Amino acid sequence: MPAPLENPLVRDRDVELLLHEMLDVSALCRLPAFAGHDRETFDMYVASARRLAREVLFPAFKPMDEAPARLEGGRIVAHARMKEIWPRLVELGAISATRPASVGGAALPITVAAMAHAYLMAANASAYGYAGLTNGAAHLLEAFADEPVKRAFMDRLYRGEWTGTMALTEPQAGSSLADVTTKAAPRGDGTYAITGAKIFISGADHDLAANVVNMTLARVEGAPAGIKGISLFAVPREREEHGALVPNDVHVAGVIHKIGWRGLPSLALSFGDQGDCRGWLVGEPHRGLAYMFQMMNEARIMVGLNAASTASVAYHEALAYARMRPQGRPAYAKDPASKQVPILAHADVRRMLLRQKAIVEGSFALLGFASLQADLAEHAAEGAERARARLLVDALTPIAKSFPAEWGFEANALAVQIHGGYGYSSEQLPEAWLREQKLNSIHEGTTGIHGLDLLGRRIVAGGGAALGALGEEIETAARRAEAAGVEGAWIAAVRAASGTLASVTATLGQRGLAGDVEGMLLHSTDFLSLASITVVGWLWLWQASIAKSALARGASGDDIPFYEGKLHAAQYWIATELPKTELLARLCVEAESSYASMRDAAF
Repeated sequence: MPAPLENPLVRDRDVELLLHEMLDVSALCRLPAFAGHDRETFDMYVASARRLAREVLFPAFKPMDEAPARLEGGRIVAHARMKEIWPRLVELGAISATRPASVGGAALPITVAAMAHAYLMAANASAYGYAGLTNGAAHLLEAFADEPVKRAFMDRLYRGEWTGTMALTEPQAGSSLADVTTKAAPRGDGTYAITGAKIFISGADHDLAANVVNMTLARVEGAPAGIKGISLFAVPREREEHGALVPNDVHVAGVIHKIGWRGLPSLALSFGDQGDCRGWLVGEPHRGLAYMFQMMNEARIMVGLNAASTASVAYHEALAYARMRPQGRPAYAKDPASKQVPILAHADVRRMLLRQKAIVEGSFALLGFASLQADLAEHAAEGAERARARLLVDALTPIAKSFPAEWGFEANALAVQIHGGYGYSSEQLPEAWLREQKLNSIHEGTTGIHGLDLLGRRIVAGGGAALGALGEEIETAARRAEAAGVEGAWIAAVRAASGTLASVTATLGQRGLAGDVEGMLLHSTDFLSLASITVVGWLWLWQASIAKSALARGASGDDIPFYEGKLHAAQYWIATELPKTELLARLCVEAESSYASMRDAAF
């Protein structure tokens, strides 16, 4: 069996290129929100996260996968390694890195934190998940809760004394939040009596911190039906009375035995079995889903980052394996006794590795750009720039969540394939990452839901303003590529795909306006794929421009093969993936009807 390999998790040089050569994050320091930072502080945070990931989180990944968190006496016992990891994540500032100093945060840009946290996710996604969920819960309270509720919960979450979750899904409702039935009845003292059940709630119980706060969707008695009647509540596992924590009638009803992410328990919860579960209303009644969308959108970007990171660690493992695993001989070799070559020498292995590289590095570019737009949407100096950034991040969120998950699963499968029989064994890590990756296309909305969201709401909103802004970004990249001397055929292909995306969107939008909403949305998942391939093609063209310019300026040393690799990956994506947009466009426009017309009995 091969010996364990050194794995960087994420390539450091890729992170440097994204942050400083592509996205120029240091320019954010001109904004008041980030004025206390410079490139040095950004790089220091990335380096700290990288070190923690490689030295602490990654060595714990396999032990945590092999021994999941367990239910004992009604409570969850986390893996022993998490007892070391959790305080280290808190010390790093992983919970509050992007939040302002006024709430104890480091006021880092989301863009910087995202690329730093990618190392943590690549090392051990379920370990990082506790921090990511806690950040989302605390940020909800920061944004929408009144001062007494903030004082009761927010500070402890940001300090890592307590952890947080979001409790949306119910056994009968799944992703259909309009069907939430958990109830909230006013108790007369400012709190509400909560009764109901939730399922698939990650990290809702453990022994790592003193308490867990569940950000819970529920209906106040007499609320309107559907999504307009949903309110948001902070429901702690234990509540504070007279300075001490006492049980709050929140119980673990069951543990979901997941195929991956085993270090972060997924639980069924019951609220109010004994009539004594209390929740604190966050914000105004009946606006819970609108509030929760903040956490959900943040979580969707985090899922995409998890997916890219999981594909990254598997890619680097496969690359290292391919370089050291001898097998076979070149096709031209005549002597059967000649020395074997590493499998990297074989064309098909190189094909699989280049596809992984194109998916991984394209995903990180997508997430980096989306994160930058999130920073600008919140903090840009001009209102018009903030509005444009909001359009872009809104349109890109379904793509940033779904592309790394769907294509990343393929990348992870290729990592297993490169390892051959060893890959199909639990002794090697690629099979674990393949299991981990599958969740990313399921949670925070399945890929089909995000296709509906992108086409049915986001990209056609405001008369297609988001699509217009995206088209401007693509054209800017095309002109940059022309100036850098990038292959003209690559530039033309990206421009053509952008035009196809705009044309298909216009056609489907008109179909919806004419009342044929079903026909408009019939191929929404194909539309999501069309948009994803096009967007990643644009980002590869951008990276090709950077590489071409750097090589023309006289790059040296390890930078030469690094930039050459960018050009090869850009060529690969544009030559092999962009042509698929033509088929996807035809399916969408012609409303190909095979599954639409198929009767139940025919299945």
